[in-house]
Amino acid sequence: MANSTRTLPGEERKINEEEINPLTVDKLESFYETNKKTISTALTVVLVIVVGYLGYTKLYKGPAEEKAATALSFSQRYFEADSLNLALNGDGKNLGFTKIAKKYSGTAAGNLAHYYEGICYLKMGDYPNAIKSLKDFDGKGTSLGAMATGLLGEAYMESGDKGKAIESFKKASADKDDVLVTPMFLYQLGMAYVADGKTTEAKDAFKRIRDEYPKSMHARDMDKELARLGELN
Repeated sequence: MANSTRTLPGEERKINEEEINPLTVDKLESFYETNKKTISTALTVVLVIVVGYLGYTKLYKGPAEEKAATALSFSQRYFEADSLNLALNGDGKNLGFTKIAKKYSGTAAGNLAHYYEGICYLKMGDYPNAIKSLKDFDGKGTSLGAMATGLLGEAYMESGDKGKAIESFKKASADKDDVLVTPMFLYQLGMAYVADGKTTEAKDAFKRIRDEYPKSMHARDMDKELARLGELN
C-alpha cells in the first residue's frame, strides 16, 4: 500500500513502503555517501566570511601584522584559483599557508593561515592534517569560529569518526541567531546522525531547519529528507 506526502501546493507524491520503513545501518551509510556532495556546502561561503574576518581583526596593526598579511595575500590568490599545493607550500618565492602559520605565529594572519591550511587539506582529502590545522586555528570571538568547527566535523566524518563529527556539528550549529552557518551545519548534523543510524536525532535536526530556518538553502529539501526517514508530517 502506498502513502502520500505533499511536495508542492496541490500536488501529492506517492511514497513506497520501502521509503518509510526504518533504515538499516548499511542503507544509512549509503544514503550519506550518496548525498555527500550536497552536504559539503560549507566551502562555498568560506571566502565571504574570511573577508569579514580580516576586516574585524585589523591585520595592519604593526610591522609583523603587515608582513604576515602581505605574505598571506599571495597564498590567498592561489587558494582562490584552487591551486591548493601552491597555496599550502608556496611557489619558491612566496610562502604558503603552512610556513606562514609557523613564521608569523601570534599574528592574526598567522592564525588565519591555519584556517586556510585546514581547508586546503580537507579539499585534498588529507583529513588528519585538516583536523590538526583546524584545531590549531583560534576562531574564538570571530565570525569564523563556528565555520572552522563545522569544517572540523567534516574532516572527522570523512575520517570515519562519526562521534566527533556529530559533536563538532552540534557546536557549529549552536548559535540560533546565525541564519547562514547554523542551518548549514544542522543539515550536516542530521546527515551524520543518519550515517550513524540515529534516525530520531536526524529527524530533530531536519525539523529544526524546516521550522526555524525556512529561508535557508536546505529548508526546501527537509520534507523529502524527513519522508525518507519515515516522517510524513
